[in-house]
Amino acid sequence: MINSTLCYIEKDGKYLMLHRVKKENDANRDKWIGIGGKFEDKESPEDCILRETKEETGLSLTSYKYRGIVTFVSDKWETEYMHLFTANGFSGELIECDEGELEWISREKLDSIPKWEGDKIFLDLLMKEVPFFSLKLRYEGENLREAVLDGKKIL
Repeated sequence: MINSTLCYIEKDGKYLMLHRVKKENDANRDKWIGIGGKFEDKESPEDCILRETKEETGLSLTSYKYRGIVTFVSDKWETEYMHLFTANGFSGELIECDEGELEWISREKLDSIPKWEGDKIFLDLLMKEVPFFSLKLRYEGENLREAVLDGKKIL
């Protein structure tokens, strides 16, 4: 079981996204994702997102909110509990990321960039300012087969 974090950092109606194109054998290869990564020993979700954001972007979050947890179940990968954050305050300057290309993407363009099918579900919940939620996504390969929001099947 893996614990990870993911953060969508907003500035001027755009979100900082990471196009995963630099690592071979990357489960997220060629997809666009938010900022984040795996927990290190003894880290809380907040510790992890602050560290991962700094490492991947050079930015220090100054205003962020823990929004939900996404449980990824797959026939190919280990189960992952992803702690989801949004942020609208930060300091620092963007740096080169060794995991992919960072780009500010408008809210309207988020729908059209390549990403995991289930990401559309939780991005919509984030945009609608839904209170803290639990979302379970079950994949077969890269195909979303089931989505359960707060215990209720939605797909």
